[in-house]
Amino acid sequence: MNVAVVNWRDPWHPAAGGAETYAWEMARRLAAAGHQVCFVTARAPGQRAADRIDGIRVARMGGAFTVYARVLLWLLLRRDLFDVVLDCQNGIPFFTPWVLPRRTRVICVVHHVHDRQFGVHLPRWLAAVGRFLEGPAARRTYRRHDSVAVSPSTVTAMRERLGWTGPVHIIPNGVTVTTTPAGPPLPHPAPRLVCVGRLVAHKRVGLLLDAVTELRRRWPALTVDVVGRGPEEAALRARLPEGVTLHGYLSEADKERLIASAWLHVTASQGEGWGLCVLEAAALGVPTVAFDVDGLRDAVRHGETGWLVPEGADAAVNLAKGIAAALDELHDGRRGDYAARCRDWAARFRWDRSAERMAALMQGRTPPAWEER
Repeated sequence: MNVAVVNWRDPWHPAAGGAETYAWEMARRLAAAGHQVCFVTARAPGQRAADRIDGIRVARMGGAFTVYARVLLWLLLRRDLFDVVLDCQNGIPFFTPWVLPRRTRVICVVHHVHDRQFGVHLPRWLAAVGRFLEGPAARRTYRRHDSVAVSPSTVTAMRERLGWTGPVHIIPNGVTVTTTPAGPPLPHPAPRLVCVGRLVAHKRVGLLLDAVTELRRRWPALTVDVVGRGPEEAALRARLPEGVTLHGYLSEADKERLIASAWLHVTASQGEGWGLCVLEAAALGVPTVAFDVDGLRDAVRHGETGWLVPEGADAAVNLAKGIAAALDELHDGRRGDYAARCRDWAARFRWDRSAERMAALMQGRTPPAWEER
């Protein structure tokens, strides 16, 4: 089949994250299976307008907002070319059914519901526009099309907060790591935390920094490694407490080695589709502390592969308490148990398996109900 994967960014965009990994891993496997795949996306400064990578044609156009109109025009001019379009929603979908013939199978891929995040990143009026496009406009546009969510909590949020009525299938993230997983004994005598992700407002890395001072009262030698880049980087660097290192971008190999050396992975995100960094840490035998929010409550199995803490009014205090309790358990000799359960959990998520489910949906077959256990 001729397939277009339409995503806000590609994996080489400076602001790329887990959604880009998901879209590209699907595209790679579809191309390897013999389909003709075109990855349609925005163009960052310095990127070429056209490229071919891993057998995939890459078409780049427009910026953060203009990409939507540019992609619709691009598809309109090629409306009879594609059999299937994966329309990836990163807060706002591309509304590709507006310009495609009815025979084209459109699958809307939703990572998580962004309604709260619009208010974090945008002025009030623009946030209201975003919520309208994500909610009523998208609901009506895709009501007769299959949709894909990456986690059960995303399905719940789509139904309850967006009023989504069409069919929704769960196709989760996979995980790929190359570093030898961590295991007992503890790799460092002093607690070492790691936080991996884009440095953007809704990831709330500042809450972890707020917790460090309290944690170091109990563990004076505690250190924290923050890996990632983004618009919040300068503000975070300006307030780094003692013991915290902000690494910025690291290669995959260096990132994996840093994660594998940690006692604990921490994310303070407001919500995720899934939380790919949680799976990556689990594959390396490292449990995660996270807030009990959409996506992360699916990726972290409380008491088995990590710990979920309530948000509440004192989120930083709750996070510090949750990390402290986790460190106590790991220090008491339970790290080996957690590491084994983390690796077992991560092993259940493979990109090949997810791509097979996506291919079945593209061919008009309903993939079997997804079960995490």
